Amino acid sequence: MAVKPKSRTILEPLAESAVDSNNTPIKCVALSKLSDDESLIYIGTLSGVVLLYSLRTLQTNPAQIAFIRRLSLPGSGSGYAVKSILPLVQIGKIIVLVDGFLYVIDSGLLEPAKRISLFKGVTAFSRKFRSPRYGSSLYSNGGDQTNSVYNNGSNADTSCLFAIGIGKKLVLAELVLSGSLVILKEIQGVLDGIIMTTSWLEDSIFVGTKTGYYLYNCINGQCGMIFSLPDSFGAPRLKLLVKESRVMLMVDNVGIIVDVDGQPVGGSLVFKDAPDSFREVGNYVVSVRNLAVEVYHKNTGFCIQKFMVGDGGVGPCVLADEENENGNLVAIAASRKLICYGKVSGEEQIKDLLRKKSFKEAISLLEELENDGEMTKDRLSFVHAQVGFLLLFDLHFKEAVDHFLRSENMQPSEVFPFIMPDPNRWTLLVPRNRYWGLHPPPTSLENVIDDGLTTIQRAVFLKKAGVESAVDDEFLLNPPNRADLLEASVENMIRYLQACRERDLDVSVREGVDTLLMYLYRTLNRVEDMERLASSENSCVVEELEALLNDSGHLRALAFLYAGKGISAKAVSTWRTLARNYPSANYHNDQSESGLQDLSRNIAFNRETAAAEASKILEESSDQELVLQNLRWIADINQVLAVQILISEKRTNLLSPDEVIAAIDPKKVEILQRYLQWLIEDQDSDDSQFHTAYALLLAKSALETYGVEPSTQCSVVVVPDNETKVSDVGTGVIFESHVRERLQIFLESSDLYDVEEVLDMIEGSELWLEKAILYRRLGQETLVLNILALKLEDFEAAEHYCAEIGRPDAYMQLLDIYLDPKDGREPMFKAAVRLLHNHGDMLDPLKVLERLSPDMPLHLVSDTILKMLRARHHHHLQGQIVHKMSHALNIDASMARLEERSRHVQINDESTCGSCHARLGTKLFAMYPDDSIVCYKCYRRQGESTSVSGRDFKKDILIKPGWLVTR
Repeated sequence: MAVKPKSRTILEPLAESAVDSNNTPIKCVALSKLSDDESLIYIGTLSGVVLLYSLRTLQTNPAQIAFIRRLSLPGSGSGYAVKSILPLVQIGKIIVLVDGFLYVIDSGLLEPAKRISLFKGVTAFSRKFRSPRYGSSLYSNGGDQTNSVYNNGSNADTSCLFAIGIGKKLVLAELVLSGSLVILKEIQGVLDGIIMTTSWLEDSIFVGTKTGYYLYNCINGQCGMIFSLPDSFGAPRLKLLVKESRVMLMVDNVGIIVDVDGQPVGGSLVFKDAPDSFREVGNYVVSVRNLAVEVYHKNTGFCIQKFMVGDGGVGPCVLADEENENGNLVAIAASRKLICYGKVSGEEQIKDLLRKKSFKEAISLLEELENDGEMTKDRLSFVHAQVGFLLLFDLHFKEAVDHFLRSENMQPSEVFPFIMPDPNRWTLLVPRNRYWGLHPPPTSLENVIDDGLTTIQRAVFLKKAGVESAVDDEFLLNPPNRADLLEASVENMIRYLQACRERDLDVSVREGVDTLLMYLYRTLNRVEDMERLASSENSCVVEELEALLNDSGHLRALAFLYAGKGISAKAVSTWRTLARNYPSANYHNDQSESGLQDLSRNIAFNRETAAAEASKILEESSDQELVLQNLRWIADINQVLAVQILISEKRTNLLSPDEVIAAIDPKKVEILQRYLQWLIEDQDSDDSQFHTAYALLLAKSALETYGVEPSTQCSVVVVPDNETKVSDVGTGVIFESHVRERLQIFLESSDLYDVEEVLDMIEGSELWLEKAILYRRLGQETLVLNILALKLEDFEAAEHYCAEIGRPDAYMQLLDIYLDPKDGREPMFKAAVRLLHNHGDMLDPLKVLERLSPDMPLHLVSDTILKMLRARHHHHLQGQIVHKMSHALNIDASMARLEERSRHVQINDESTCGSCHARLGTKLFAMYPDDSIVCYKCYRRQGESTSVSGRDFKKDILIKPGWLVTR
């Protein structure tokens, strides 16, 4: 249920004037607006006289009412009362109803009245009103022609169309230029009772009779009753509500509002008593009874304003409005006085409510004006800001910010003085806008709250003394706490500034918004919000926040801020300070194990976080000095992060390898290994020093970790003695593979390291496979075979190495090693049999038999030797076959060559040289393989490999079928 609003001033008096009506009662008043500052007022009296007054509302001078002239209608006198006056501004005429006749008069009453003799016994008439919000169908050709309003021309001006009630007959007529009315249609037999009032809205004509209210449709010609009236009911009255294009039908003291189809819409207006007269102004209905004027809101039905007119006596009053949706004037004629009232603008009404601190009513009115479109966006934004500032000083911070956010034109800089006292960096950005001057000048939130609490305390004291105040009752009953108010004010300011960040602001204003937002976050110690703002894209001014965040200990936010502004050195330094200030894990043994674990985990996490954030900055930095200065402390916390810094691809200029290697802590072997690996594999470095250093580091690590399971070596992180090693917290894996595997792969793949230097390091160790790789680099075949066959017993690798050598003696050497291992070892018969089985064709059977030991079991080697002999014999036979076939081919080729060279050529007198075309006769000549003949002179010039046709037989070989060997 809606709460009844407080009364406020809707209508204010503009001007008044005495009415010289010769002591004759006033029956009707009409108001016609000529321009923005001039209106005409027509008064009709009981004696048939029309009085004309002029109302001037100049902004520079007070409004004035001036009498212009009077006009007595024909036959005027007692009993010839002027029932109604209808101004027609568009054509400069008025129509007056007197004693059942209609008169047409010029708007200035300069000419005599002209009676329209066509109509007699007129009881009511009204002009057609058309609203822009409805589409018209009157001018279409659809529908029944007999029911159409217009039979003669469809271009009639709707302002000159009238509905005239004559008894029970309804006549539709048009006013023509000659000043006469032309009947368009007559409607009879559809209404019960004499027509007493009418109103024409769009295509619907509302008619009131003694029996009820009717609705006639001009399109389809149908007429129906809206509702009936009791027999004891007085005269029906209705009023066209121009603003909403609706009609209000009166029943006793109730006004029922219906739409163009006669359907009730919204709520009804319930007046205190049945009014003598009622009119419309904006969203309000003005009623008068016995000199008492009441103003009702059409939507809520509440009475907003009451006042008396005249001398306070008793008597009838007559109202008139502009009958315009933007009308703001009301004329009241009472007790021989004419008083004009003007509607107070929405802004003035809101201003009046705000002065009374009626915030709810002001906001309700503001929303109403916004919905009705009576305020421009700029003024609406202005009012929202004004309401917001008043609510702010009244300690309603949430509601204040809500209005700030609804103000599109309010600048964020207007709230800066509430957060940071003047003078400051943004003082000149604050607009000196005092709005309506209803609130004090901006000051800090602390001062606003202190002043507000003082006002509340004073109001509580006055209330005890029986004096009312404008302070909110909620605050009087439950006075707020200063700390709670301060927190609420800061939270809502944060909400406003956060919303402002989404707007398109100037650079300086955006800097102020972000900087003060950080300032407010710090006030409430909202660490996560501070860090989120600092780490995201922002416009904070570091100089304004540096000392503040440093003093308050919010170093993480400060570090993020430094990084975001490109101040890398200070950012990394701050992270280093954070990592150093976390307490070291030196705990007593009497602490519980679970507590130690949790605390250690938290410390490691914080240190890891600081190192990780610093590494993000250093990964992108090309400042070599900065990177190398901070490399060691990050490596002490997490070696993986240190490696990422060194091998980062994000920086534009690479670091100097020599400087980096010199800066790496020698104890951090894996960091150095990973960096060298990156230089060699990713940067394709061909510096032999780097290759040798990498190989030596891998060899040294392999020696140190020899015999340890590979799974325990994948994540070895060297932790200094003065640091606490926290298991599984913050450790990272630099290498996924075991060190020996990496060493072996590198020794195989690289050709640039110093083999002898690496071999010297591992010479006395058990790294046999690595030694084999190095000896192979040096060409020490015997040592390689001994290591593979005897130390590693990798027979497949030994055989593969022999195949790589490619000589039969290598296989024989390997067989000798198998059969005579030396050092007191037993012969390796199975390995020897495997070698003979796989590569017996590469061995000489006689030499094999010579080297076989008498102690070797015959059953192990018999099959293999038999196979070798058979293969050897088969190989010998194949060789003989190939030899004989080659000999036969050679003989066939020689025979073909001989036959070709012994061919005879016949020359006669007509034979010519194929080159110079001279007759050969007895000259020497030569013949090429393609049978072309040239003289000896041309042969010497062309040579023996190129014929006359240009064919080069060295490049394009010619083969004749007779030359091919057919065997």
